Amino acid sequence: MDVGTSSRAIEPSRRWIMKLMRRCPVVAGVTLVLASSAIVYLWLSTSPDPFPPGSQSAARLEAGSFSVATADFEWVDTERQTPSSGDFPGASDRSLPSTIWYPEGTSGPLPLLVYSHGFLSTRRGGAYLARHLASHGYVVVAADFPLTTPRASGTPDPRDVVNQPGDVSFLIDQILAMGESERPFEGTIDTRRIGVFGLSLGGVTSTLVAFHPNWRDPRVAAAISLAGPADVLGVGFYDQADVPFLMIAGTADRIIDYKNNALPVVERAATGALLTFVGGTHLGFDDVATGLMRIFGDPDGLVCRAAAFAGNEALDPEENIFDGLFGSTEQGLIEPDDFTPACSRTFHDVLGGGRQHMLTKLAVRSFFESHFASDSESRKAHARFLTETLPQEIAEVTYSSSRIVRPRPADRPSSASVSKGVSEADSQGSW
Repeated sequence: MDVGTSSRAIEPSRRWIMKLMRRCPVVAGVTLVLASSAIVYLWLSTSPDPFPPGSQSAARLEAGSFSVATADFEWVDTERQTPSSGDFPGASDRSLPSTIWYPEGTSGPLPLLVYSHGFLSTRRGGAYLARHLASHGYVVVAADFPLTTPRASGTPDPRDVVNQPGDVSFLIDQILAMGESERPFEGTIDTRRIGVFGLSLGGVTSTLVAFHPNWRDPRVAAAISLAGPADVLGVGFYDQADVPFLMIAGTADRIIDYKNNALPVVERAATGALLTFVGGTHLGFDDVATGLMRIFGDPDGLVCRAAAFAGNEALDPEENIFDGLFGSTEQGLIEPDDFTPACSRTFHDVLGGGRQHMLTKLAVRSFFESHFASDSESRKAHARFLTETLPQEIAEVTYSSSRIVRPRPADRPSSASVSKGVSEADSQGSW
């Protein structure tokens, strides 16, 4: 049936329903009550189950001791350009509206984390993680990237990811340059404890800023990719820097295929590891997954249906847009043997968004604390929780360490903490 026929068929029904509601307010009221009751039931029935009482997972999920506050900034990088996209002619600068989540009542030097959002998401996509981390003493900053948000000038373009590592470095510059009167948080930033993390396109942004030979920022001392594209990143790419790296991904991801992107990390990254959520989805990592979207079940399926309806080819490309985008084979980039387009697979048993958020909060915090906690015993305890206790307590979690064992070349760039004179024993956790 063509669209015109559908519209003509629907319109009389719509008029009949409106007429019924005007003439029968009681029926309309009952209908509203039933619909509201159904929504409440679905909301309650999709609430995540708590972790086992007395488990380490339950204890570590609690918010930290600090109250969390936020501050917004309208930062503009005047030294780098925004390319043209669609009817947008481009700009001579890059506008980066940003939010800082920070702990209140702190005094000592604080660790800094930069979150990078996914394609067609915003800096609020990681808000649940930012709040949790800030309550435990972290400063977290995130920006809306110029061309990969829904509000992008012109047509959103995922290929602008090549400029986003520079955006992350710019955010770090802005935070470190703040004077005492400009900083919304108390204390200063510990430049030996700077980490990056992000979802999807933001995940590969974080990976690039940690490892890429031309775009890496030596101040980055640890990195996490949440379901980020990684099929084009080879062994030589990860060999560019000794930065602890964790890929967190779900086996039911319909957007970025788990087998081609997450699974190979342990075969390619000597400093890397993989944390797998069995049944985890792509959108389950985003803040929206615990909103109204959760009552619809699989969030990836909802996005795929919406993309197909809108004819948005950016989410279902015919070819891998990242193949060749980040550089050459000399820089450690590879041509993948296999490629699974977004939305081409279907999964039936998926994690609920609330449950996936709970697991992600545990994983992200324990990873960064295993490297940034103030004392060696704490770092070791967080590393044990991530690598041993969490997979033991939670059936849908598995942990895989790197299968690459080799000595570090003397000329390989080291992480920021080591390069600034801090020993690996004092700056790194147990991996």
